[in-house]
Amino acid sequence: MLELKNISYTAGEGNKEILGGVSLKIDERFVAITGPNGSGKSTLAKIIAGIVPPTGGKILLDGEDITNCSVTERARRGISFAFQQPVRFKGITVKDLVSLAAGKPISVGEACSYLSEVGLCARDYVGREVNASLSGGELKRIEIATVLARGTKLSVFDEPEAGIDLWSFQSLISVFEKMYDKTQGSIVIISHQERILNIADKIVVVKGGRIERQGTREEILPTLLGTNVCRALTGEGK
Repeated sequence: MLELKNISYTAGEGNKEILGGVSLKIDERFVAITGPNGSGKSTLAKIIAGIVPPTGGKILLDGEDITNCSVTERARRGISFAFQQPVRFKGITVKDLVSLAAGKPISVGEACSYLSEVGLCARDYVGREVNASLSGGELKRIEIATVLARGTKLSVFDEPEAGIDLWSFQSLISVFEKMYDKTQGSIVIISHQERILNIADKIVVVKGGRIERQGTREEILPTLLGTNVCRALTGEGK
């Protein structure tokens, strides 16, 4: 279980508050964190992964204080993170990247299996370099494949639906379900999309750097549906 205790984060001139007093427990299968743009969702995800250190509060993983652990140390303890804008790695092939994520050498067949899971024609990608020749959508799928290969007990995705082009939401959701079947851990998804919110066991609404409300899908989703807030979250009506 991951527990955030009174997490705060300030940045920039004047120490502008990005997050203030965020306390949250995560032990459900799927947890969706949503809210308006600029509400602090992505910052919260990066704090969980160790990419950004909090300026206050504590982070516990299975009761262990990991607040001061680096992103590498957290990865070793079983936390994976997928960026909203995936990182490009010049000079490394897709197969090598998936092998690194798995933490062991894997065969071409195993790498192809992970790539196929995310809707890529494996033979066209397994030997390609992870560089500027790949589109944002292709990189996104490859990154999701690496998280799938890692199989950690806590996986954090920052807007995984962004840039997936024609790859269906149902396929994306199927990947999450298979990931859970493999790890029996928790999957945290930062998303505006109603179709992703609709699979969540818990929905956390962040606004102004604070948790506005949280609860089960049945409790929270009806409060978002049919409102201007929901349309802003889902992008409907644009």
